[in-house]
Amino acid sequence: MHVTPRRRTGEEQGPAQAVRFTLLGPVRAWRAEEELPLGPRQQRLLLAALLAGAGRPVPLTELIGLLWDGDPPVSAVNAVHRYVGSLRRLLEPGLPIRSSGRWLVRQAGSYLLRVDADGLDLLRFRDLVRQARAATATGDLPAAVDRYLEALDLWQGHCAEDLGAVAAVHPAFAMVEHEYAPVVCEAATAALRCGRAGSVLLPVRQAADRCPLDEALQASLLLVLAADGKQAEAIMLYQTIRARLSDELGVDPGAELRAAHQSVLRGSPAQPRVPASTGSAAPPAASLPPSRPPWIEPAQLPPDLPFFTGRERALDQALDTARRVGAGLRVLAVDGIPGVGKTALAVHFAHRVAGDFPDGQLYTDLGGFAAHGDPADPGEVLHGFLEALGVERHRIPASTEARSALYRSVLSGRRVLVVLDNAFDADQVRPLLPGTSECMVVVTGRSRLIGLATAHGARLLSLDVPSVAEATACFLRRVGPARTDAGVAVVEEIVARCGRLPLALALVAARAASRPEQPLTRLAAELAAAQGSLGGFDEDDSANALRGVFSWSYRTLGAEAKRVFRLLPLHRASDVGTAALASAAGISRDAAATAVGELVRARLLDVRGRDRYGAHDLVLAYAAELGRAGEADRPAVPRRSYVHSRRPARPVARPLPG
Repeated sequence: MHVTPRRRTGEEQGPAQAVRFTLLGPVRAWRAEEELPLGPRQQRLLLAALLAGAGRPVPLTELIGLLWDGDPPVSAVNAVHRYVGSLRRLLEPGLPIRSSGRWLVRQAGSYLLRVDADGLDLLRFRDLVRQARAATATGDLPAAVDRYLEALDLWQGHCAEDLGAVAAVHPAFAMVEHEYAPVVCEAATAALRCGRAGSVLLPVRQAADRCPLDEALQASLLLVLAADGKQAEAIMLYQTIRARLSDELGVDPGAELRAAHQSVLRGSPAQPRVPASTGSAAPPAASLPPSRPPWIEPAQLPPDLPFFTGRERALDQALDTARRVGAGLRVLAVDGIPGVGKTALAVHFAHRVAGDFPDGQLYTDLGGFAAHGDPADPGEVLHGFLEALGVERHRIPASTEARSALYRSVLSGRRVLVVLDNAFDADQVRPLLPGTSECMVVVTGRSRLIGLATAHGARLLSLDVPSVAEATACFLRRVGPARTDAGVAVVEEIVARCGRLPLALALVAARAASRPEQPLTRLAAELAAAQGSLGGFDEDDSANALRGVFSWSYRTLGAEAKRVFRLLPLHRASDVGTAALASAAGISRDAAATAVGELVRARLLDVRGRDRYGAHDLVLAYAAELGRAGEADRPAVPRRSYVHSRRPARPVARPLPG
């Protein structure tokens, strides 16, 4: 594979030497026939991350997080610059120091490695898969099998497998790794439909060995073995798989694997799935499972917010994820503190891309953090989804596992957007994930859903409070142009008193709109008078919404974590560590660390640095209210060490105040 990089204006127009890279296995690079020494591990990690970006910019912050596992030294930025410089000179010998060269360029706080399908095996793989799917769509299945085999032959191991454990868990590499198994299943399906099972047996067997708990791969292997005349081996393999699932996961085989086994036992022709991404209007009738329900296009998205403004960077990241068609199941997981606007962003984004999912949009509130009751049961959610997709109630199986398998089967070959709002954790989400790459899932939750990134290649998007400009624009758009008294100073004060938290801004803007006769200065004065509590957000005709959303996180805490939370406002330092929290609560440091972990997961604390934690001003105001309601929670150490400060809320989520 060769690639000639584009030249930038002002560069010398000499001949560029061809360089090729591999990521689907060990990370390697060649110039002509000479393999290039890629340097120390961190330098190779940086190169691998740029290759996984596949021609897209990779933010500097993401590179630093990868190289130092979230705990970078002060010199991290300079170290990245040195690695980039070394790679540039390695790829372009003779390049002057501090010259960006043609290959590895910087773009607005990110780095980009210029590659194309002739220079990177990952892009070549994706190009061949697109060709295979196009051939399938036109009915040329033998040509499709050839392209699939050529694509799978590019995989010489796990993605970046020479870089150790980080390559197995980091989202950048996990997303690439998750492209492999679905393509193997598509290749098996195409081969079974055109009588070429033997040609795909080796890659399917290798994939099944590599992913021994992937039931879709194991089902494909059973069908390919039987079609290739190895029925006895297929039957024995099923028994091995069933025992493995029972021993390692405590579960029975799912519906897809059981159906493949039954097909092998009957000796009947397999009924393989049509590859999901072919783009064909419908598969031939003979290839459809006999119980496939009639298709209904659900349209379950809530209304878009008419006042949605800003969030351009977050939307760009979401749209970039949506464009990765054919790169495995697209999952976007949005997290953030209570009231920061996760649902608003997810719904707005879903409406923007709904046209790309013509087979429908599914939506549910998973109730991970809610006023009453436990988080939604995935089995019940699946029951509702299956009914919305046209499955008759009597055909819906009883167990969650069977419902999940049926759900994946119903969505096979469809382009559906699934929005899972307010998730509690990754385990609640997993049964609700489709099985094919043409679907997309958007998840919101207060906790950072690292498990989805690790196991399913999800893109994690942490939402912070909006900028001052965005928050101001949001408030002004909500109050409307009729407010002629919306001067700069008073609006800035209101935005600051709301801590730029979107929910707080929405509440105050609604109050302003409902009282057009009252000047905004009075509203600002009411917020100032209630400083140090959430009383400024009380409404006459309803409960305080801010207290409500914060309480949903608070009630998930254990008793120790609740007590530590109530003591937070008593700290005078600009931020707080575990030792100070332990001392304040009169508990051991280990117990304090456990409590802090609960608070971080509930998004009532944010990590500010190594063993340093902070919280949004309004979260602290809620903690102060709880503390005042329970004087018994006062610290066990001398009171003079902890002074409660009633200061104005600042317009940012910041370290803990005094």
